[in-house]
Amino acid sequence: MSWTQNLILLPVLLPLLCGALLILINESRHQLKFAINMTSVLLMLAVAITLLVQADGDLWEGNIGVYLAGNWMAPFGIALVVDRLAALMLVMTAGMGAIALLYSMLRWSRIGVHFHSLFQFLLMGLNGAFLTHDLFNLFVFFEVMLAASYGLLLHGYNLNRIRAGMQFIAVNLVASLLFLIGVALIYAAAGTLNMADLSAKLGGLDQDDLMLLKIGASVLAIAFLIKSAMWPLGFWLPTTYSAASPPVAAMLVLMTKVGVYVLLRLWLLLFGEEGAEPGFGFEVLYWGGMFTLFFGAAGMLSTDQHGRLAGYAAIISSGTLLAVLGLDKPELLASGLYYLVSSTLAVAAYMLLIELLERSRNPVEAMLAITKEAFDFEEAPDQPVGVGIPGALAFVGLAFFACAIIIAGLPPLSGFIAKFSLLHGLLDGTGAEGVDLHSWLFGGLLLVVGFASIIALTRNGVRTLWASGAKPARLQPSEVASVSLYLLLAVVITFQATPVFDFLQRASTDLQQPANYIERVLNAPVLPGVLGDNP
Repeated sequence: MSWTQNLILLPVLLPLLCGALLILINESRHQLKFAINMTSVLLMLAVAITLLVQADGDLWEGNIGVYLAGNWMAPFGIALVVDRLAALMLVMTAGMGAIALLYSMLRWSRIGVHFHSLFQFLLMGLNGAFLTHDLFNLFVFFEVMLAASYGLLLHGYNLNRIRAGMQFIAVNLVASLLFLIGVALIYAAAGTLNMADLSAKLGGLDQDDLMLLKIGASVLAIAFLIKSAMWPLGFWLPTTYSAASPPVAAMLVLMTKVGVYVLLRLWLLLFGEEGAEPGFGFEVLYWGGMFTLFFGAAGMLSTDQHGRLAGYAAIISSGTLLAVLGLDKPELLASGLYYLVSSTLAVAAYMLLIELLERSRNPVEAMLAITKEAFDFEEAPDQPVGVGIPGALAFVGLAFFACAIIIAGLPPLSGFIAKFSLLHGLLDGTGAEGVDLHSWLFGGLLLVVGFASIIALTRNGVRTLWASGAKPARLQPSEVASVSLYLLLAVVITFQATPVFDFLQRASTDLQQPANYIERVLNAPVLPGVLGDNP
């Protein structure tokens, strides 16, 4: 066993120990708690980058690292598995966590108690969900993630936050119940919860057990789709996102992608082209994604609140990814993963930017602007007079513009590259039948949704920054740095699109050829002579 495989445990162990340590430190020592929290997150980022390099290199057999907890071989023990996709999600979790934490440094981490411990436990749950290869342990990490998110959502509580938090808790308790029911049905049908072992046994099940497994997988999928905010299961998301504090809302954007990640991992492993039951459930995922896209676009056009606008943008992101998965086209998967990264960064940056936009807004002038727009008042034009734009207002405006064009998919940033790549894959019909109807519908809706997004974002941007008589806002360096870092990462993947796409193409190939994944997990050797060694 290579020493680098021991690093696989650190993304779970490090936040667990750090979160426990932070509980013992008095809340009045804000700077110490922040320093320990940030050090832990940066260490997680370093470990995640190392794991990504390992998974994309030739140092692990099959480019997959397996850590057998307790030295028990799969499927009897707990296996933590890192491939290219899991490593990418670990890097995103640590990177986005560090930026959100930086934003919270001066204000949000000091309101309420145990912010830093909850933040570490949230990262632990996210990392565990990306690493685990067992459905029951996936449930455990989901609950750790959700329990921490409940506390963080209510952090710095007010009436709206409490109301949204209660709704969020109720919805996720239902999802957790469905998760347990699905896991129980799958175990009753197959006698295992290890994903690789489940895939290997799928072809040998009789018809009754296979039907029971499909029912269990469908119930499990509903739990994941609630987390992914698929229509009509995502009714909770705009209210929750608009009520959460900015750094927590940025992390909630990533949490929404956990459901998509699990569906991507599990469905291609069990029901992909090389699975024993190819094609099961993909039609539902496709139409669910399409309706989610339409719902998100309608929601963006219907609101004038930036928080809800960002929530509907996150719903559009999930709908796009679900439709890509439902189409079951191998050539689209890398583009879908690129869109996942781009949209997550853009919506997270928008979540942080909302507070700065509201800080710049003049409420009275904003109401007058809406009234003039509604009743079409005409004003005599004044003589044009040049007005200097304060630096803070210029930053907020440019950052909002960057978020808007990425979310809408306009050139020249990563949102355009992601949507252009998706459209190219959809319309590149090389077979005798050409482009199918599902692809035409998805491509057309993708363009319509982009058009609706830019209308909604432009309208709200004009109302906030121009028609409302926006005033210069006081911005802290940590706030500017946080928003800038999210957008800078989006710019980086724009100018480095070729190597990023090459990596994502290798990751998508791994997902579509699960035989190597299954063999690597089930045949991972235990260490002889170590406690827990088993035949």
